Amino acid sequence: MRAFPYPRLTGAVTARVTAVRLRGPGDIREQLDTRAFSVVEQVVALGRAERDNWQTARLTLKATVPAREIEAKGHWSDITVVAVLTEGATNLRTVARLSRPADGGREWSGEIELDRDDHLDRVSLVVHVVATVGGTPGRIIASTDQEWLIDVTADAPLRDRALEVSTVSFARGAEWLRSFRDAPWIVDTSGRMPTVRLNSDFEGLVALVEGQGSQLESVVGEMLLAQMCADVWTAVFHTAIGDLDIEDDGTPLFPPDWRGAVLREMLPDIVPGRSEGDALREVYIRRMGDGSWSDLQPRIQYAASRRAEVPKALTATVRDVERLGQEANS
Repeated sequence: MRAFPYPRLTGAVTARVTAVRLRGPGDIREQLDTRAFSVVEQVVALGRAERDNWQTARLTLKATVPAREIEAKGHWSDITVVAVLTEGATNLRTVARLSRPADGGREWSGEIELDRDDHLDRVSLVVHVVATVGGTPGRIIASTDQEWLIDVTADAPLRDRALEVSTVSFARGAEWLRSFRDAPWIVDTSGRMPTVRLNSDFEGLVALVEGQGSQLESVVGEMLLAQMCADVWTAVFHTAIGDLDIEDDGTPLFPPDWRGAVLREMLPDIVPGRSEGDALREVYIRRMGDGSWSDLQPRIQYAASRRAEVPKALTATVRDVERLGQEANS
């Protein structure tokens, strides 16, 4: 454990990428869809771009800092929050300052740009809280526990396949899986990271998910992937909301890992028009029985569907099936 000769924040600092925009020749711009970045994995996959001649990537960020601790302890002044991109292969470092919320709250926001010519593989993104401590400026008083990875070439936002998709026979696998033998897949959130388990007993399922087979099977496979992704979002939300630390005054706290990032992503659709803290408190109160928990389920389903882009996948599936049918009859 590293020791510091000055007081540092004990509360967690978290960061998440909320949007990615690419710029190419002629100032042509492309907004990547949400499947290009994962708040669970904390990875951005720039290989999902529709064109391969993009020149820069602009990442929109939000970072949450323990504002209450800063105010209560009073050790620090001139607070600044910065995002830093680094890559060991090129020894490049890019820094961008994030903006403080007007209400003095916890969430800072901003953008940082990555130049493709300056990077070869994976770029690390971390957020630091910098302050003046004891008259000395520029002290780092807190940082994000886990870096985001910006993968310049990957088309899937995976961190060494930390979000594992495994194929197993539910009927002949582990005992706890046998009660799910009729399910095509389940999301296991019991470990450090969520795991999707595909049921190999479903004939043809694995081939569909992996995009093998005919054009029609490929179209259906895209729809299955979107639905699987929605199931993942739903499962990780329920896991996150069920494992909250509570302050002495009863205020629920965002978890510092991927669970907190998932909650921040989904809460605006579940409790719209409320601040993050108020939305978390509302959902927590309802889950604990003070209010209707069941009334929130359609909102949770809606939020998961949006993140998984199920409506977009369904529209594309209907259109492609219709087109294939017309081609077959022509």
